[in-house]
Amino acid sequence: MRPYLIIVILLGGIIQNIFAQNVRIRGIVRDANRQEPLEFVHIVLQRPDSVFVTGVTSDAEGRFVINNVAPGDYLLAVSGLGYKNRYLPLKTPDKDITLETILLEDESVSLENVTVSASNLSSRIDRKIIYPSERQVNASTNGVDLLQQLMLPKLIVNPLFNEVSLPGGGELQYRINGVKVEVQDIIALQPAEIIRLEFHDNPGLRYGNAEVVLDYIVRRPETGGSVGVNLENSPVIAWGNNRLNAKVNHKKSEFGVNYGVSHRDFYKMWRDNEETFTFADGSSSIRKEAGEPGHGEMYWQWLNGTYSYQDEQEMFSATARYYGNNTPHFDYKGSLYNPDNPANVVYMIDRSASKAHRPALDLYYQHNLKNGQTLVLNAVGTYNYTDNTRLYRESREGIVQTDINSFATGKKYSFIGEGIYEKAWGANRLSAGLRHTQAFSDNNYKNGVTYTTEMSQSETFAYTELKGKAEKLDYTAGAGVARSYLEQEGDGKGYQYYTFNPRFVLQYALSGRSSIRLKADISNASPSLSNLSDVEQSIDSLQIQRGNPDLTPFLRYRTELTCEIQKGLFYGNLWGAYEYHPKAIMDEKRLVNDRIVQTWDNQQDWQRAASRLMLRIGPVKDILQLSVTGGVNHYVSNGNTYHHTYTNWFMNGDISATYRHFTLGAGLATNWNWFYGETMDGGENLHFATIGYKYKTLSVALGMFMPFADNYKQDTENRSQYASYHRSNYINESSRMLFVRLTWNFSFGRTFNAGEKRLNNTDEDSGVMNAGK
Repeated sequence: MRPYLIIVILLGGIIQNIFAQNVRIRGIVRDANRQEPLEFVHIVLQRPDSVFVTGVTSDAEGRFVINNVAPGDYLLAVSGLGYKNRYLPLKTPDKDITLETILLEDESVSLENVTVSASNLSSRIDRKIIYPSERQVNASTNGVDLLQQLMLPKLIVNPLFNEVSLPGGGELQYRINGVKVEVQDIIALQPAEIIRLEFHDNPGLRYGNAEVVLDYIVRRPETGGSVGVNLENSPVIAWGNNRLNAKVNHKKSEFGVNYGVSHRDFYKMWRDNEETFTFADGSSSIRKEAGEPGHGEMYWQWLNGTYSYQDEQEMFSATARYYGNNTPHFDYKGSLYNPDNPANVVYMIDRSASKAHRPALDLYYQHNLKNGQTLVLNAVGTYNYTDNTRLYRESREGIVQTDINSFATGKKYSFIGEGIYEKAWGANRLSAGLRHTQAFSDNNYKNGVTYTTEMSQSETFAYTELKGKAEKLDYTAGAGVARSYLEQEGDGKGYQYYTFNPRFVLQYALSGRSSIRLKADISNASPSLSNLSDVEQSIDSLQIQRGNPDLTPFLRYRTELTCEIQKGLFYGNLWGAYEYHPKAIMDEKRLVNDRIVQTWDNQQDWQRAASRLMLRIGPVKDILQLSVTGGVNHYVSNGNTYHHTYTNWFMNGDISATYRHFTLGAGLATNWNWFYGETMDGGENLHFATIGYKYKTLSVALGMFMPFADNYKQDTENRSQYASYHRSNYINESSRMLFVRLTWNFSFGRTFNAGEKRLNNTDEDSGVMNAGK
């Protein structure tokens, strides 16, 4: 080749490179199963020889942009915690390009070497997705303990008793990889197994009346398994929670067992009570109860055995559960007197005992079809046996004046069947389902007179729901039709009702990682079988309790507004709600022949306006995290013969600190009170502190419940015009109660992706009416 030709070619290449325009690469990353945007995904641009060029992270909508990319051959590496890595060969042209949607599958190999330095939280229209940080995992001993570290809004976590609840006693559902479980299974979880937590604070119609769903996405060994032991006992009183769990994996199968037993034995339990009675002639009488130390003895045990099989197309699981409760003593005693005549004293004893057995079988099948389609079938059968006894006696100077012996045994058989079809495309998801619940109860009551009740109750619910996205606006719209049916044998009483249950949710993404969400729905509520029993039971010398077979279902209207702000170490959640229940089933008391009858009826309406603000800071220096929540509830109960209002302010706070192998935690909660009908049920006013040390798979913790109080107290109040009361229950042993917790977890084996079960069905209602104070 001639020299001048070589020079021309070289100059041409140089000129082309000088004037070549760098391009921009755009894309979006989604979950392959749910078709939802993924935040915090790392997108790295590499040379074909793996030399790093540049990298970015996806935003809350799953979008990313890589600027100033010179033309050439590249490899795009896409990775997210809990998902399989993807590598896309890429040759950039001379203009900007937009890639097709990048879908990431759930992680199928162990993530033991991956560390999250700060808890990543991203919000969706129906849930929040949280990746626990290394600090939070190291500070936790089980799945419930991890919730205390995450400090999520709405949840009330008591890590001492491994309890999680919702304000007002709303329904809380648990899942592991989508599979329905009990709280005992969450306690058995090893924190290192947990990839992420999906906190459904806005569950869809398919979850029924659940207010919150907690879904733990965990690793699943392909071979080997795990063993866990949790021993939690007090060295000063008879109080303990002890658990053992194990699971073994072989290829696509997993076998698991979980056993636990808890006990309480208190000898300083009592109540103080003041009642005011008003009679037909207009006269009134005050009766005070001065309590003396009584005896409370309680035992619980549960046993779950599970088998599951899962491959890329199908998943099957079978779970056999057993729950047992034995309370041989729940005994109160004291003196009854009128303040106007304190010398006229009546001695009182009120002793109760109960037993319960609840075996259940849960069968689940899921099939993943083509083109983002899923079919789910679920069947749950439950047998619920209860046996309750009560002795109430009033005596003066050794002479018995009132003697009440009541016995109640119940057998309830229930079946829950459900099927769901889902179709996902792009950012949209369409679901439709049919759920049927059938229950039969056979109860016997003895209280001087023998009663037998046989009832059949069923509910059928069909629904459809659509979830989609339009730029910064996420939306969900759905509707369901419910049929409620009841028949009581013998008297022919019952009901059959049809209701329409619409629901919609709108969520708008604000700047940064903040959002605002509006929700409104209508749901139906059916009367419990115990309240429907046409049975009369004596409470004391002046009062009786009676069911009402004429109760009918009612609708519940609810709207919520939530504003969520996230910036750096700060997180804020402002929530407000209004509820309206026309024809709500609420308690009332009636005066019948100088006896006061406690019963239930469809009252005019019940209303609640509530607000709550949560602020969380941390983790600071990856050591300290704290949160505080405050709010107010305002209740309005409009009965057929009464009108009551009640306002309750509440506050709780938590703090957690971790340094090397040591952890420190403390919590405080004031009364979150619930007012419905004429009765206020007081929440717990408690505080606690713990300090722990963790080394590899072994952890030891020392804690104290109510360290700055000399007694544990819980209040209840009733505002009836005929028989009002203010009652305080005490357990002295629960104050300044020291406990020791020993946790040991051992695991082995490799991991692969577990399937997701989509349903959560259970029946815990015994259907038996209990009388007592």
